Amino acid sequence: MKLIKNRIISSRRAPVFAGILSGLLLNRHVQAQSVLPSAPESATTPAALLAAENDEMDVFATSVAQTESEPFRFGPVILRPHPYYQFLYGSGILVNPGQPVHTTIQQISPGFLVDVGSHLTLDYTPTWTLYSNKNFKNTFENAAGLTWGGAYNSWVFGVSQSYAASSVPTVQTGTQTSQENYLTTISASYNFNSKMSVDLAADQNFNFADQLESYREWSTLDWLNYQFWPRLSVATGIGLGYDDVLSSPDMLFEQFQGRVQWRATDKISFQLHGGVEDRQFHGGGQSDLISPVFDGTIQYQPFEVTKLSLTAQRSVSPSFFQGQTTENTSFSGDLNQRLLGNFNLDLSGGYQITKYTASVGKGPVNPKDDYYFLNAKLSCILLKRGTIAAFCQLGDNSSSGGYGFESREFGVQIGYSY
Repeated sequence: MKLIKNRIISSRRAPVFAGILSGLLLNRHVQAQSVLPSAPESATTPAALLAAENDEMDVFATSVAQTESEPFRFGPVILRPHPYYQFLYGSGILVNPGQPVHTTIQQISPGFLVDVGSHLTLDYTPTWTLYSNKNFKNTFENAAGLTWGGAYNSWVFGVSQSYAASSVPTVQTGTQTSQENYLTTISASYNFNSKMSVDLAADQNFNFADQLESYREWSTLDWLNYQFWPRLSVATGIGLGYDDVLSSPDMLFEQFQGRVQWRATDKISFQLHGGVEDRQFHGGGQSDLISPVFDGTIQYQPFEVTKLSLTAQRSVSPSFFQGQTTENTSFSGDLNQRLLGNFNLDLSGGYQITKYTASVGKGPVNPKDDYYFLNAKLSCILLKRGTIAAFCQLGDNSSSGGYGFESREFGVQIGYSY
């Protein structure tokens, strides 16, 4: 299971693209974290936004080559199928807290992406998940996203709407957990001159969980940027948000952050934003929760075929458990090595601490989760646009109350995309 990773965005356009793609600007609200390996993500950024993006800070950036053929082009509309299949055997997966089991799991995802001109994309991915162990429920899940973007003079605008429904075994809940998430983002960036710019974003994030706490959030985080040199920029940001929580006190929070992005050489870059958050609880008699928040990434590419990245994150969000908030701190690393031209070896690992804090007076809280994971995947290019991969994943969650587990997963993945 991979931790949520930050996409590396240019210094001039960072919040615009980050907001459009995944709503990462103010708070990384980690929904209940899947125990299963994550499926590959399709690139949904419209061509007009890619043309406006300055990838100077991205060490791993590659030029986007024209495809040799587009067999599903219909005038300005291009259909890009991305079917995906995964088979794995897993042991130590919790069906309920304190009840680890083994099972085979198949996931079938006949997804597709539609480009409408250069400003609009639509992605839809249905997924059938089939378990051999009858303690789990077979599911049909859906994920869809609509993204629009464009540039006008010194402005860059973006709007996105996404929906995701899932029901998978999760780390924090210790059982198969059904969730629905609706995320709306409006973003804009304006260049005052060659040195100064401003980034604006507003997010609406609704997350509903079956038999667990749900919430609706509205938030904004705005940045004032100053670029010292093409490869060094700094920014200051102010954020404000409100969480309407179903069965727990609502929360108002403010963030004060700074950001530094530095491409030290052609081979290495540093990107960090962080600061402090002040979270107030409406009712319940709980005092303010003042916490550090941050998100940092280091990219290093010593050779053309070798990529190394390190990531550290910390965020605060409503919990899936009534009367609690969640403080997530994580550290992860990834090494990608190309072998013999067509093969890629990817090794990753990380550590995540999930701490629960009462949002109602001195109410009870869940025990802390200490989650470690190691992943290894060997993939091969298949018929130019396809990939086939074998992987293994080890997970260890140290927690009391039956939420602890040791999982082992081995499997294969097959994907194809235009």
